[in-house]
Amino acid sequence: MNNKNKVLIFDTTLRDGEQAPGASMNRQEKLEIAYALEHLGVDIIEAGFPVSSKGDFESVKDVARCIKNSTVCGLARCLTKDIDAAAQAVKMAKHPRIHVFLATSKIHLEHKFKKSQDEILHMALEAVKYARGKIDDIEFSPEDASRTEKEFLYRILEAVIKVGATTINIPDTVGYATPQEYGAVIAGICHNVSNINKAVISTHCHDDLGLGVANSLAGVINGARQVECTINGIGERAGNASMEEIVMAIKTRTDFYGLSTNINTKEFYRTSRLVSKATGFIVPPNKAIVGANAFRHESGIHQDGILKEKRTYEIMDPADVGVPSQGGLVLGKHSGRHAFKDRLKSLGVYLNEIQMDKAFERFKDLADKKKEIFDEDLIAIVDESGHSLQEFCLLQDLVYTSGSHVAPKVKVTLKFKGRTYQKESSGDGPVDASYKAIEAITKIKARLLDYSIQSVTGGKDALGQVTVKVIVGNRRVIGHGASTDIIEASAKAYINAINKAMTLQKLRT
Repeated sequence: MNNKNKVLIFDTTLRDGEQAPGASMNRQEKLEIAYALEHLGVDIIEAGFPVSSKGDFESVKDVARCIKNSTVCGLARCLTKDIDAAAQAVKMAKHPRIHVFLATSKIHLEHKFKKSQDEILHMALEAVKYARGKIDDIEFSPEDASRTEKEFLYRILEAVIKVGATTINIPDTVGYATPQEYGAVIAGICHNVSNINKAVISTHCHDDLGLGVANSLAGVINGARQVECTINGIGERAGNASMEEIVMAIKTRTDFYGLSTNINTKEFYRTSRLVSKATGFIVPPNKAIVGANAFRHESGIHQDGILKEKRTYEIMDPADVGVPSQGGLVLGKHSGRHAFKDRLKSLGVYLNEIQMDKAFERFKDLADKKKEIFDEDLIAIVDESGHSLQEFCLLQDLVYTSGSHVAPKVKVTLKFKGRTYQKESSGDGPVDASYKAIEAITKIKARLLDYSIQSVTGGKDALGQVTVKVIVGNRRVIGHGASTDIIEASAKAYINAINKAMTLQKLRT
């Protein structure tokens, strides 16, 4: 049982977070995020829903095999086949957990299951007993708990604890509860479930009404000591409770909560960017804790106050969540490899020699175009380097003409599968023309689903980072590209997506 003043952090970015439309990640991306979550200090990583697909099963196995400090959890319905798959997927974990769930609210029982409360109770008991026969650490979730009749909720929780459940999760599955209501649910469980002292109470709150974080904290105040959440608050529909907001609320307001977590908060910014890169979901600038504007002050009154005393308008130190210094010049075109490597190390980025060579080459190219290079630029360079990506296609040169009354034309030079090709094309704009030229050279048709661009830093020479989502064949991939020239960044992002698709295709053959 955990310290009564310690809140365990259960991250479900790789499971519930991935259920957000368009947020699917491949095995390598999931493993990279799992390592980041472990480094962040997450107590439990829900790595996936193993029975849902072969890919998810293998991803959970990868995480279970590689993660040593965090508990690795697999989700299962109260079905034998689900529990078997979860147990098999997490069995190599140093600290394995199976998380079984079953809907308990009246609306679910009547319309989804068409079963009585007694039948649901029997299913839950049989599932928990079966799972406990395979692994000691079992979590049980009564889905839609916040809308479940209280007497039945208390009854089913007491019963599953009696047969071996060690964590009891209370989902606000559709984000319907208010903080007062959700807090009362947790308090009611503490007072009415006779054996609740034998299990950890957990929260799992969705953000449909924008109350996911508030409800989670209300649960903590009333006795919950595990919080289920995701990086950047990603998840199904409006998302899940945001980990960084919950943790920083507990840390910043220790005077109120009197609690702590095991999270190394200085890793939040880097982990947020990693999840954003893998999912293609850009973090809104006004996002609390990790948004670009979270620690920026434009109002003259605010600026004056900050210069006199930071605490006037900053309740957190940006360094505490890993936000790179906004004003410090990091490196320039005369900086050497050693300084570059040392700076990456200070940002928590470690590359092998091949990755370092690629990243340093991109750094030098950028330094020739941009006078001042900031930490954000360096992170973007590393992101663009694609750690394990094979570069079947490499942009050599791009020349374009465009204007209000000039038909856009682009000449693209690519190195593709070891040979150099050149193609001219026109289109609705220089980006469209670039993509048509790349398609003509590679003969790979990629359907563009989404395109976004954001500035990495300030200034007219800022590095622009482009993210594209495309479908190649039946495979959805995300590409990233960065450059001071947004047309070049756009071409790089498209090429990055093609390289990803080709790498995945090669791994399958």
